[in-house]
Amino acid sequence: MHFFPKGPMCSLRRAMMLWLIPLFLLVGGVSAAFSYWTYSRMVGGFMDDQMAQLGNSIAAQEENVVPAAATPDRIHRMGGYVIQVYEADGRQRMNSWPQLTAGLQPAPGFHDVQTADSTWRVYTTAAEGAGGRRVQVFQSGIFRKHVAFERAGAAIAPVLILLPLAILMLWGMARMMSRAVEDIGKQAAQQDENTISELPLNRVPEEIQPLVISFNSLLTRLRTAFATQRRFVQDAAHELRTPITAVALQLENVRRDLPSGACAQSFSQLEAGVSRAQRLVDQLLKLSRQEAPVVDNQGTVDLHAQLHESINALITLADQRNIDLGLVCPHEGPATLKCSPGDLRSVLDNLIENALRYTPEGGVVDVRLVQGGARPAVEVIDSGPGIPPDLLSRVFDRFFRVPGSQVRGSGLGLAIAQAAAQRCGLRITLRNRDDRSGLIARVEAA
Repeated sequence: MHFFPKGPMCSLRRAMMLWLIPLFLLVGGVSAAFSYWTYSRMVGGFMDDQMAQLGNSIAAQEENVVPAAATPDRIHRMGGYVIQVYEADGRQRMNSWPQLTAGLQPAPGFHDVQTADSTWRVYTTAAEGAGGRRVQVFQSGIFRKHVAFERAGAAIAPVLILLPLAILMLWGMARMMSRAVEDIGKQAAQQDENTISELPLNRVPEEIQPLVISFNSLLTRLRTAFATQRRFVQDAAHELRTPITAVALQLENVRRDLPSGACAQSFSQLEAGVSRAQRLVDQLLKLSRQEAPVVDNQGTVDLHAQLHESINALITLADQRNIDLGLVCPHEGPATLKCSPGDLRSVLDNLIENALRYTPEGGVVDVRLVQGGARPAVEVIDSGPGIPPDLLSRVFDRFFRVPGSQVRGSGLGLAIAQAAAQRCGLRITLRNRDDRSGLIARVEAA
């Protein structure tokens, strides 16, 4: 048997309320019923004693008994007694309320009598009194029930008042407990591959601590696995750089003595492959460095100066491909971002380089500084083929390349830019141009 049902009721708070509220209500109901039963017996016994004393006292009198006249209000609301006196032969001698027509009970003692409009508690004396008279004392059952209910209500009132308060406190405690669990979940959700740290155990309920400790153990193993992966990538890239660089140098030496013709064409393809391998190793090193634990070195960066540096660093590539690379700044006012200068440089360099590589020769790449909103943004606009809309969300994946693209690349440029942007609190969005073919990459504060 499972304590938590399936579906929406699978909740600590709902389960606690589902089990405890009915229990509280049951306890309250049982307490009320027991109090009413107890006070009913107590009140009944006390009033029975009074009726017996009154009846026996009247029966023992030798003089003529003249009971006080009774009224319905006095009888049913105030508990007044109705007294009947009978002669030894059974004839009624006196009746303090003639409307009550109940006759003499055959046996002495207490009786419950039902009339047309009410119930009565009756005490009948024996015939040992003076002249063999018998006396009956009636008391309204309505009054007795009212007194018992009133006394029981006074006794159960604190319980009835505390019951909703207890339910309210239970609801509040359940909410606080669920929020404590939700806070642990939020702290776990904030973890990523770059900032994996153990969840704090302070102010964690004792019953949940084993779960948090187990989760921290899993996070530790996960952090170790990511660190091992980064070290492997860094070591592999470093080990590959030396032989690839040596091969590139030897190729440059061989080219001097290489005859023209088909052999030269094959040699050019070999050089292109070596160049691509060098670029892949460099990008792997960049990616592994960006996946290292975050160091808080954020500062205020001048976007104008940073854009000029990135464009100057890539102007040679633009000239090689005969691409018009320019900076567009509609406003000359200051534009700053609070972020890591190195990460911002990595974002801009990769976006601009990606645009230059995918823009056909003779095309245009504009780097636009947008200052219309509260915080500035940078847009890199190219005149390349663009990206199919259904693949826009996948181009940030590592090693993903748009099918059919003729541009040589490793598929790591946008992944590196995305990782750097996330580290310094920026967001990169891609969209195709509306006026012509091409892509717009926008960088702004997240």
